[in-house]
Amino acid sequence: MELDDAYANGAYIEGAEAFPPRWAAAAAGFREGMMEAGLAELDLTYGEGARHRFDLFKPEGEAKGLLVFVHGGYWLAFDKSSWSHFAQGAVEAGWAVAMPSYDLCPDVSIAEITHQIARMVPVAAEMVAGPIHLAGHSAGGHLVARMAVPGLLPDAVAARIKRVMPISPVADLRPLLKTSMNEKFKMDDSDARAESPVLQQPLEGVEVIAWVGGEERPVFLEQATALGEAWGCDCVIDAGKHHFDVIDGLQDLDGRMITRLLG
Repeated sequence: MELDDAYANGAYIEGAEAFPPRWAAAAAGFREGMMEAGLAELDLTYGEGARHRFDLFKPEGEAKGLLVFVHGGYWLAFDKSSWSHFAQGAVEAGWAVAMPSYDLCPDVSIAEITHQIARMVPVAAEMVAGPIHLAGHSAGGHLVARMAVPGLLPDAVAARIKRVMPISPVADLRPLLKTSMNEKFKMDDSDARAESPVLQQPLEGVEVIAWVGGEERPVFLEQATALGEAWGCDCVIDAGKHHFDVIDGLQDLDGRMITRLLG
């Protein structure tokens, strides 16, 4: 299809095939350590489906608030088990971190995935007091941006959302109609428009920070900057980072990404 190459990440990242097993191993090690410390609750339910589960990682003492991190994979791949270690920076900063799995295309539509995350966030919110911040990577960036749009979350939960960081997000889904992935997404133009944050506006009073690697494919730089322009929010271009290592900053308590995300 016309835009398949434009949206191909792995083909342009050296050693791309090593990243998923590396993520999975690091995530497993982090979960084990958190379980041993009594600071993790795994496979909490937010719905009836087998994938409607989330993990909650807690700091020592009372949490300052809740961070929800939503993974990517083009709505086609992965689950929560590969990303646990990216909770490290926020947990060290005193925040609780919830990480959900969700159903994947083509079993469900992207719109249904959006509504699954909208059902998950209030469940986690009931477990942790304080402000709620959202971060997501790639397709997860799309999903957290959608959570920042009025009408998806209950008013009481939406009022607690203070900051949202879509990382390398797909913010305009219309170009995906010209990729072979749409054979699984099964979107038409109306579907793509309805799920495109660039065509919407965020909740009043929520700070949004788009974040993208400086070495990403041009379309991802375009997607992130388009969200920044549409929403009038900051767009941070992280020099030297590509689509797979741009999220490494979530592990660094003193790094720029965690500082901007948590304040």
